[in-house]
Parts: sequence; C-alpha cells; structure tokens
Amino acid sequence: MCARYSITKPIELLAKRFGVVIPKGVYQPRYNASPTQLMPIIPTEAPTELLYYQWGLIPSWSKDETIGSRMFNARAETIDEKPSFRVPFKRKRCLVPADGFYEWDKDHNPYRFLLKNNELFAFAGISETWENNHKTIDTFSIITTEANKTVGKVHDRMPVIIKLSDEKAWLDPDLNTEAAKSLLKPFSDHEMTFYPVDRLINDVKNDLSEMILPIK
Repeated sequence: MCARYSITKPIELLAKRFGVVIPKGVYQPRYNASPTQLMPIIPTEAPTELLYYQWGLIPSWSKDETIGSRMFNARAETIDEKPSFRVPFKRKRCLVPADGFYEWDKDHNPYRFLLKNNELFAFAGISETWENNHKTIDTFSIITTEANKTVGKVHDRMPVIIKLSDEKAWLDPDLNTEAAKSLLKPFSDHEMTFYPVDRLINDVKNDLSEMILPIK
C-alpha cells in the first residue's frame, strides 16, 4: 500500500533528474501527498513533460468520479487482469517522481522510507483520462508490490520503484505487457533506509517541511 509520499527536492534537480520541462510557477515541494490531490507525473504520451494529474485513477468507463478516492493503488500481481487497470497498464503507464514515502506499523506509528543516497526516484504508475458531463479529469494510480526486507520491517506492501535504467522502457508505448510486468519487482532493500516521523503526517491537511524529519 502507498497512501502518502513526498517530493521535496528543488525544481532544478527534478528537471535534471528526469529530463523534463517544468513550467514556472507550477511545481512546489510536497511533504505529505495524499490521494485525490493533484500531483506531478511523467506520462507515456509526454515523456519530456511534468504534468499534474489527480491521484486516484478513475476508469474511463466509470459513471462516478468519486471512485478515484479508492483507486490510488494498483496491485502489481493482478494489474493486467483487473478491468479498472488492465487497459491503462497496457497503454498509459507513467512515472511518479518522489523522494520518500510513508508506511505505518501495527501500532499506527508512521515511518518515512527513502533511498540511502536521498536522491529522487520514480514510482511505477498508470494513468487515465475520465470524461463525463462535459468534465475531464486526468488521473493516476501508483502500483504496489510485496515489501522488500527493509519495508517489510514495518509493512507487507510497498510502492514499485522503477530502476533508473528501466524508466525509459516503462514509458515506451511499444513495451508489451509481459515485459512491463517484469519490471514490477520490489526495489533493492540494500539501497533503502527508513526512520520514524511525527504523527502530524496522519492529517492530510498538514504539509510542512518538518514532517519529513526523523524523531526519536
């Protein structure tokens, strides 16, 4: 499961890391991103642009846009089978830039997970455009898989982090679903670390820089 994450690096680093164009005045650091919010992604159809989509995929055939609030994650194991996800998985994959994500233990204590080098990375995502009643919403979902050993100390699921060397392939519209699914593996636990954070993170209204700091 992945219901919260962060993307806090300066815009210059973000643009350089992913080779994307970021319009001025659009990007701002987010310390507590949560479902239904507009967040930046890099879609298959625009691999050199950073675009803002709503987190929580709304299937194109859905008559109710509120379904998106429950569709913020897609399981890697069944993504090519579920009616809501199989078409976006085949045609509209995306990268979701981030520098950390949060999980809670059985006692509801929150932890922030990140790379040991504290660099940017990208979640594997799928996107969809929903149109109904003269309204159009671009949406996305983050793909999850079984936890690696590091994340497994807190939670049994984790978001799929695409390896840097696989990011271009993931966005390639000609990549078949079998090859794409082979990229949906737990990230190396040796490259990750984590620490406890304040329970301020529990409230989606809180989005403060001190929320990503470790606590004792």
